[in-house]
Amino acid sequence: MVTIRLDSNSRIPPFEQLRAQIALQVAAGRLRPGQRLPTIRQLAAQLDLSNGTIARAYRELEYAGILTGEGRRGTFVADSPPIAYSVVERRNRLSEAASVFAEVAVSLGSDDNEALEAIAAALGEARS
Repeated sequence: MVTIRLDSNSRIPPFEQLRAQIALQVAAGRLRPGQRLPTIRQLAAQLDLSNGTIARAYRELEYAGILTGEGRRGTFVADSPPIAYSVVERRNRLSEAASVFAEVAVSLGSDDNEALEAIAAALGEARS
């Protein structure tokens, strides 16, 4: 079963919230390879979104290799979704990177706000 919670107050568009939540559920193993997802119409009705919004999220997940669309048969989690790291491994790697950054920030005499601003700027650059 797909559990999606959209935040109508978020600046993140609904299709992106949906895309990210499905991808995370696949990565966490809550949605398993071969599992069928709700139809576009079913999910649109459940979430009170347009069919186009759901279709866009599904299309982007198909392009990423996370889902496969099989026409009238439906949309399924791919047999081998390209998940680079398990959730635990991902958390461990982020924690290690944060520890290294924190040590450098402290050695430079940075306060918390300055360090957080540097992280936010680096994340922005990495995503663009």
